Formats: sequence, C-alpha cells, structure tokens
Amino acid sequence: MKTLVLMPTYNEAAGIMHSLEHLLLVNQQVDVLVIDDNSPDGTAALVERIAAENSRVSLLKRGGKEGLGKAYLAGYRWGIAAGYQRLVQMDADGSHRPEDLCKLLSSESPLVIGSRWVSGGAVENWPLQRQLISRFGNWYAAVATGLKVRDLTAGFRVYSASLIEELQLSDLEAQGYGFQVEMTRRVAKLGAEITEVPITFIERETGASKMTREIVLEAFWLCTKWGIQRFFRR
Repeated sequence: MKTLVLMPTYNEAAGIMHSLEHLLLVNQQVDVLVIDDNSPDGTAALVERIAAENSRVSLLKRGGKEGLGKAYLAGYRWGIAAGYQRLVQMDADGSHRPEDLCKLLSSESPLVIGSRWVSGGAVENWPLQRQLISRFGNWYAAVATGLKVRDLTAGFRVYSASLIEELQLSDLEAQGYGFQVEMTRRVAKLGAEITEVPITFIERETGASKMTREIVLEAFWLCTKWGIQRFFRR
C-alpha cells in the first residue's frame, strides 16, 4: 500500500537530516512529508535541500507553531489528497526507530499503535521518574476513557487513510499530546480495530523536548472531562 510518513517539526535542524536518511534507508517503500511550523532554526531549509535531491521527501510549510494536532491534521489532508492509503505518525527526533516501523506496517489494522507499555515494548535513556509519569498518565487516560489500550499517548502510529476520512476531525479539542488520546477515542467509537505493536522508544539525543506543563495539563483536563462525560452517559 502507498504509505506516507508524517513528521511534524519545530526546531529539529540538529537531527532532521539523519532521521530522514535513516528512515528512507530502512523503509524503502515509504515516502515522507515533513510538516514544519516555521522553525526559526532553519529546519525547513534543510528539508528543502533533501527534497530537491530525493523525490520521496516533501515539505509542507505552515505559518507558525499551532500545536501537534493541527500539524497532523494538515498532514492527513495532504496525504489523502495525494492518494496515500496509509498515514504514519512519527517523531522527527529519532525517538521512533525506523526498524520498528516495519513491524507496524506488517499489521492490517486500521489503527496500529507503536506501544512502549505492552509486553516486548521498552524505553531507553529515560529516568525512572519519567517512566512512572508516562505509565501513570496512560493508566489515568485508560481509566477515564474506558479504552483497553496500554499506550494511549503514543505518537508512533499508522492510520489507514480510509479510517481518517471516516473520523470527524473538525472539532478536535486537544492540540498537544492529548491529541493522541482523543484520536484513539474516536477510532474506538467507530468500532474500528486497534492493534498495539511493541516498540523501543529512545529518548532524543539532540534538540529540546516539546513537552511543556501546559501540554500535560491540557491532556489531564481533557481526560478528566471525558471520564466525567462517560460516567454520566452510563
């Protein structure tokens, strides 16, 4: 199937060239769309240089930093218009291994999640505190939403384009990492199959994490709200 990897970027100049080269080498069957939010460090210029030499790489420039959710929505639209059948979400900082993408693409589920917290999954270079925070956040999100998914906040995913077209995405509430939870909720409401595949997540070696207190609070608040709504709908 025709597959497009979506890579949102903001100030990823330090590692984007290596990430793209590694991905394209390991996964010969995919193309890549970098979605850049007007990075002041020149990320877009580097990607343009690569795209000029490699037809498998494209660049979508956006006017400014608007959040992860809107970046992916723009990527979905671009990919569907270009005729891609599978749309992959993947970080540009090297934390998602191209070798693991091969495993995700081997599944035929409409949504495949690269999971850190199922049997066989792992994280590298994370302190225990960070692991506990992630595990608690995923546990809380699962309890609030009632979803039987171990890694709801995972950003390494493969969606079928037909599933994305079925989802109602015009009124998404989350813009940060809560976006992943909200997308999973909507997929589950459609009754579509969700498969978790174990991956090894590697903490970035270059650049700065995009995780902020505001993003964490947004996800916590939305999960709480969805949990309250679910309780009163019983």
